[in-house]
Amino acid sequence: MAVIVSYKTAELVKNLIVSLARERAAEATRGLELRAVVVDNASGDAEAIEQAVVSGGHDGWVKVLRAPENGGFSYGNNLGFRHGFELPEVPEFFFMLNPDTEVRPGAVGGLVEFFDQHPDAGIAGSSLEDEDGSPWPYAFRYPSLLSELDYGLRLGFVSKLLRKHVVARLMGSTAEQVDWLPGAAMMVRRQVIERLGGLDQTYFLYYEETDFCLKVKNAGYTVWYVPESRVMHIAGQSTGVTGFQRVAKPLPAYWFESRRRYFAKNHGLAYAVATDAVLLASHALGQAKERFLKGSKTPGVPHFAQDVFRHSVLHKANRSVDPPVEWRPAMNTK
Repeated sequence: MAVIVSYKTAELVKNLIVSLARERAAEATRGLELRAVVVDNASGDAEAIEQAVVSGGHDGWVKVLRAPENGGFSYGNNLGFRHGFELPEVPEFFFMLNPDTEVRPGAVGGLVEFFDQHPDAGIAGSSLEDEDGSPWPYAFRYPSLLSELDYGLRLGFVSKLLRKHVVARLMGSTAEQVDWLPGAAMMVRRQVIERLGGLDQTYFLYYEETDFCLKVKNAGYTVWYVPESRVMHIAGQSTGVTGFQRVAKPLPAYWFESRRRYFAKNHGLAYAVATDAVLLASHALGQAKERFLKGSKTPGVPHFAQDVFRHSVLHKANRSVDPPVEWRPAMNTK
């Protein structure tokens, strides 16, 4: 089952459903039944999406849910998971897809086949490509104190020394185990959700898929990048925030709140304090380097250091870590 969380992205969702319909027809000959649920996160688009589903003849396999509030990416996906577990026959796999994606031929079937061949795999993600078809072959390492140091300094020789800690990881043409994948095109095995529950709804947006992949790996499953499955992704269209290095406006507050939660929740407050201190110090050095060179440079994020400090656990008021809010199937709740 494809799970699509939408907020004011009705037109994008319509295109995605059309691409899923093609994939559904192609995979039906192999015995694979593809269904989809679209969760409208209280954006007012549900009626338009429902009309498109009916007029396109997709109402037999696409369900539109109206969330009572905009609870964020994790919240919306958990509603989709819940819908799947309420069906008479629970899907074997849940394919999280951003509304600004379109699946290429074989994208769904390729991941299902990969799972069949790798019983220890809990999560598998597609390779992404831009709208013009150019590849975007990246998966990621977990953020760490050293990755924060690298980002702040932005020095070539430092990046080479810390290459095994840099978050973005350029991938090849064969399937590989990774730390985490973009939630834009991530398939999860049903048994993972049965055992561990869904995503942490305390994250509104960003870092939730990193947190989820870490939870899944800690439970003994593997996480894979599968380039044979290809998905087109129009970066930033569903969130309004483009790639981290390409933004020309301040990042939203929830990005910094999610970052703070990830480090504090998974590594403890002392580690979170250290990452904030290292990021702020290295960012100051990196900015000094940019001013000194005065050459061509990647545009920075406006007010980045100020926003990091404002949301940092260096402030005592920011040191409380709320317990995770994770939907679980009824069979796992007591």
